[in-house]
Amino acid sequence: MYAWIFRHLPGPLWVRILTALALAASVVLVLMVWVFPWFSEFSFLAPLTDSTIGGSETQ
Repeated sequence: MYAWIFRHLPGPLWVRILTALALAASVVLVLMVWVFPWFSEFSFLAPLTDSTIGGSETQ
């Protein structure tokens, strides 16, 4: 799949490398800004925000 995308990018090799890096960075940005925060709202699916550190204060 990645080879197919890379072959279909326009320009010489260095332009394709820069374009591929920009595409990868934009995918990571979209995941970090919108997808992962949206998914974390569903705590029954992924209890990733539950913390066990400092949960009970015993003295």
